[in-house]
Amino acid sequence: MSHVDMSYFTTGWNYPAHILTGAGRIRELPEACKALGMKAPLLVTDPGLAGLAMVRDLVLACHDEGLGIAVFSEIKGNPTGKNVLDGVAAFRDGGHDGVIAFGGGSGLDAAKAVALMANQREGLSLWSLEDVGDNWKQADAEAIVPIVAVPTTAGTGSEVGRASVIVDELEHVKRIIFHPKMVPATVILDPELTLELPPWITAATGMDALSHCMEAWCSPRYHPMAEGIAVEGMRRIRDYLPRAFSDGHDLEARMNMLVASMMGATAFQRGLGAMHALAHPLGALYDAHHGTLNAILMPYVLRANECAIGEPMVRLGRYLDLRQPGTASVIDWVLELRERLGIPHTLAELHIDAHQADKVGQMAVVDPSSGTNPVAFDAAKYREIFVNAVEGRL
Repeated sequence: MSHVDMSYFTTGWNYPAHILTGAGRIRELPEACKALGMKAPLLVTDPGLAGLAMVRDLVLACHDEGLGIAVFSEIKGNPTGKNVLDGVAAFRDGGHDGVIAFGGGSGLDAAKAVALMANQREGLSLWSLEDVGDNWKQADAEAIVPIVAVPTTAGTGSEVGRASVIVDELEHVKRIIFHPKMVPATVILDPELTLELPPWITAATGMDALSHCMEAWCSPRYHPMAEGIAVEGMRRIRDYLPRAFSDGHDLEARMNMLVASMMGATAFQRGLGAMHALAHPLGALYDAHHGTLNAILMPYVLRANECAIGEPMVRLGRYLDLRQPGTASVIDWVLELRERLGIPHTLAELHIDAHQADKVGQMAVVDPSSGTNPVAFDAAKYREIFVNAVEGRL
């Protein structure tokens, strides 16, 4: 247990949502719901969390405060369109008026999609709101119900995101569902909720946060604010992810990783890149853990982007105090961090082989994340990076 004065972290700010931080702040959940006008929230989470005492305690606390709360937890690790439709049905059948998004990336993404679709007009498809062009304008913004988000992992940062990644089961592809008003109104970052995370989840989700910061940092878009947030997020991950991994009850490390995760999702307003362009199809095709995929792909993508990221890698290396700052030193740091965290070096270690390499390359090149990669790869190059990651060729 860390001996730092945790009262330092008990605060709040309004960027990009209303953020409440600090140990024990989860006790303010009923008040946060009421402040948004909720009388009967639907708590959306994954089945693993639904059976835990922390969720049962939250339900009781909300009941004690007069809230007509119910729980929906029929969500896969990579949430599907059916999961969202089932959640919408539960919302309507229960007469709910808001959503509590509780859990890791899967629970948060599904919850936000439920809140988006719950009161939309009949006939509007979830897939019609895919993040392409101005599709989002088809939705009635006033029909999106309020959301309080409570992350229990430090990885996706979905609690401050304007999108949800949902698997289209018929097409076997992940689709990014977007609306600018999907951002939760209130976020509670309580490190006590993350203390029991197993080390491998801590590692994989932490590396997911790093991938968000890293890809935002490498994006060619002009967004200086996102740059600053991304580089500071990576410094916090450097300092605190190994601590959270080695001592899950280090509250200071857990708090800083929650913040770093949120910073990554805020920074990737600048864009993502080839890591996510590959991780999305691989998650859809193999149902593999998203953070683990990004962690494995990271050095292979950095190597492939090497010709276009020299200057930002030098600056990053200086900020992280790496010897001989540059792309090589950043890749070495990533490899050392992965080894320390027990992250596999190849996709083959996840039982992913190269027999669908052509399909993966074709899916990656049309993934929305590919649009802000520092280099405009074609399908053949994505195929090559994928095969390298399967076989361990760096």
